[in-house]
Amino acid sequence: MKHIVIIGNGISGITTARHVRKNSDHRITVVSAESDHFFSRTALMYIYMGHMRYQDTKPYEDWFWEKNRIALKKAYVQRVDTDRKTLYLNNNETLDYDVLVLATGSKPRKFDWKGVDARGVQGLYSLQDLEMMEQNTKDIRRAVIVGGGLIGVEMAEMLQSRQIEVTFLVREDRFWGGVMPKEEGELINRHMTHDHHVDLRLQTELKEIVPDANGRVQHIITHNDKKIDCQFVGLTIGVVPNIDFLQGSEIALNRGILVNRTLETNIPDVYALGDCAEFTEPFANRRPIEQVWYTGRMMGEALAQTLCGKRTEYKPGIWFNSAKFFDIEYQTYGWVWNELKENERAFYWEHPNKRISLRLVYEASNQQLLGINVFGIRLRHEVCNDWVAQGKSVAYAIAHLKDANFDPELYTQHEAAIIAAYNQQTGENIRLKKRSWKRIFNRKKQYI
Repeated sequence: MKHIVIIGNGISGITTARHVRKNSDHRITVVSAESDHFFSRTALMYIYMGHMRYQDTKPYEDWFWEKNRIALKKAYVQRVDTDRKTLYLNNNETLDYDVLVLATGSKPRKFDWKGVDARGVQGLYSLQDLEMMEQNTKDIRRAVIVGGGLIGVEMAEMLQSRQIEVTFLVREDRFWGGVMPKEEGELINRHMTHDHHVDLRLQTELKEIVPDANGRVQHIITHNDKKIDCQFVGLTIGVVPNIDFLQGSEIALNRGILVNRTLETNIPDVYALGDCAEFTEPFANRRPIEQVWYTGRMMGEALAQTLCGKRTEYKPGIWFNSAKFFDIEYQTYGWVWNELKENERAFYWEHPNKRISLRLVYEASNQQLLGINVFGIRLRHEVCNDWVAQGKSVAYAIAHLKDANFDPELYTQHEAAIIAAYNQQTGENIRLKKRSWKRIFNRKKQYI
């Protein structure tokens, strides 16, 4: 029986621990300085907004860990000695391991702007960041958010829930311009500005943060020397792997902890996964560091098999992601780039209300579906995944839209309007197929 020590109690580390316990009697210890128990990081915003309490974000009861023989240790790891297989903790304790799993996650990226260390300036990733935000936004009137990603939108919604005015600085010409095609970026622009009254400043960058005499932020200066008064600055310019404590160790590092596809580092019996891991052989079209909740879970499931004697590669499959931009839900499957590649074509439909849209990207030569973007309509993950994985044609997807629709029965259905637009744009005469209930039922049976 080996002693497996996991540093980090996020989705990657805890998934590893749970699946190791399912498949073995190994001794397991999870070390984290952030919280006593695993919680849903994606729910932090709802604690701030008053929709949930911290205890509501814990997927497992507190007794779960002892019952399943997963020891929890609240401590910060200061140093790793891989020769002695020993961890040195901040409370002057040491902890020995047989197998070490590094699941230390991310931390907010921080540039060296003048004034960036003023009080009231912060990112949002950890439970401690949320607690700091509670203090930093108490009784304030106006906030500035820097960066155009998903955390920035979440932060804007959080602040507005407390009637705090929000100015959003985005350096691109549309929101999330490095990811979103033009039409979808503009859809989100409109939703934030017209529906939620966010002061969205496109093609605008932060130049300087100016504190008052007490060291508290009082305004910022943009790159074009515009002054914006504020009492809080949210830095949502991305995250970086949380690996500072490994500097000087024998573990190979780049931007993240370098791993192969089995999540092994260069040191025997040391593994890394989740936000902190960087693949030496990235998967096609995917970044070497994948900082997404579901990929962390999948890595944990794969690594647990390896730790229990069945060496297993991480295989992420078809890319997908989902998010919410205030009131609009977003899903993406396969590959939808901000600009079409030379071999790609796209069908795009947008509802007259400017809040619902569908994009299908396909290979120009054979019409094979490559990617899907959808706003304001819930699609079935399994159906969309199969369409892309099996190389279905764009015409097939259009004709079988009902199979993918996951919205409740009484919701407005948009398939007829989408097909009419497709036929008009392409000159084809596609007709909507009836929903294949047998296929949907058989797929559901896999999860019962």
